[in-house]
Amino acid sequence: MPNLIRASRELFERPPDERFESMTDLLKHCQDLKERSRRLKEAGTEFRPVFHEGDVALQVNCHPPCRLNDWSFSQLCGIAGVAKDTVNRLQPHTAAQVLTETFRQRTRDDTELQALVFDDTVVRAINGEHYKRLWNAEIIAMLQEFAVDFTPPQKGYNGATGLYAGQQDMFCFLIDPAGWAEIGEDAFAPGFFVWNSEVGRRTVGVSTFWFQAVCANHVVWDATTFDTQCLLCYRRSARLLLIIGQLQA
Repeated sequence: MPNLIRASRELFERPPDERFESMTDLLKHCQDLKERSRRLKEAGTEFRPVFHEGDVALQVNCHPPCRLNDWSFSQLCGIAGVAKDTVNRLQPHTAAQVLTETFRQRTRDDTELQALVFDDTVVRAINGEHYKRLWNAEIIAMLQEFAVDFTPPQKGYNGATGLYAGQQDMFCFLIDPAGWAEIGEDAFAPGFFVWNSEVGRRTVGVSTFWFQAVCANHVVWDATTFDTQCLLCYRRSARLLLIIGQLQA
């Protein structure tokens, strides 16, 4: 039977400010981000990289320039068709000029873009006109309401609980500590991973499994009936709920 290392990678890679103690804390953080973020949707030609306060910023139409975080800067470079590492080697004023020119060449009046802006000061994401956002807070609230038997596993060696959210995405590792069942001659408990990105890093997805043990590195040992689904279909939240409901049945 395989061992699952997805949660272990998250445990080792996530910095302390992306770790959360409980589902309540994680929901509060994601709900706050949602409430303080707004979408600016304009023609692509109204998105202008500019030099502002000593760094590269983004101005959308007549809105004030906004700072870029690492993820939205990566998206800006991708749309402009310029390698991020190359831009990072330039002085900010020169980088803004390069991005302005290349961005202009790759956008059109008849194509819209949308920016997700936090507190009217920081661009969290730049997405295409057809991008549909599924908020992290909606996923977490759904889990709290319907996956009531599931909790994070024991804390990892570094104190991480298996609950994470950062610039690019969120990830939850949950198990049912009282759901042990006999499969053949061995006892297994159910668990799942859920991930989502409200900024375009990846689509929502879920991995369900039955397992025998979780170690301090959050390696899931001896997993069986492992299944992963990336939910591209209509009503993704409903589909996610159905998958978790089957695990609890």
